[in-house]
Amino acid sequence: MLLDADESQLVLVDYQARLMPAIHDGSAVLANARLLARVARTLGVPVWGTEQNPSRLGANDAELRALCDRTLAKMHFSAAEEGLGEWLRPPAKPQQGGNARSLPKHLQKPAQQAPERGTIVIAGCEAHVCLLQTALDLMEDEFEVWVVTDACGSRTERNRDAAFDRLAGAGAELVTTEMVAFEWLRTCEHPDFKEVLGLVK
Repeated sequence: MLLDADESQLVLVDYQARLMPAIHDGSAVLANARLLARVARTLGVPVWGTEQNPSRLGANDAELRALCDRTLAKMHFSAAEEGLGEWLRPPAKPQQGGNARSLPKHLQKPAQQAPERGTIVIAGCEAHVCLLQTALDLMEDEFEVWVVTDACGSRTERNRDAAFDRLAGAGAELVTTEMVAFEWLRTCEHPDFKEVLGLVK
């Protein structure tokens, strides 16, 4: 089972400038988050950010924030509690009129909507709080969740690793930044291969 760029969305949780210095190996975690966002943008994968209580903790890292399509300010630890799911799964568009409504239901065409991107690639801080709670809620909402371990952080390794154990036990896939990049590409013949390889190197 490999990731598919056409079915994926990237969620980047709480890489706030005031928080990152306290995160274990924070500079490497942030560098991987930026890389994920750049690869996603190159390959047309939507990128969403979240910020925990930004009035107190400040905004996300500016470079990362600029790579996000939108950023959700939240007070709940789980972004799913504050509407992230509506961003990830937009409501179906109402069916267009015409005389199709007068047809029996089995002859009517289903409402057209954009194909769903039900695979959520997620990373963030702190892994054992906001990342964990968001990921578990997304799984409960029937998204397929892939956690990018080398782009996740907590203040301590123990808390981070406990989050990974719990997420894996709940059914999330644990991956790394480079796994995501090369699974989204699939082949060295991909038209964006050289650009993504340049980003990775």
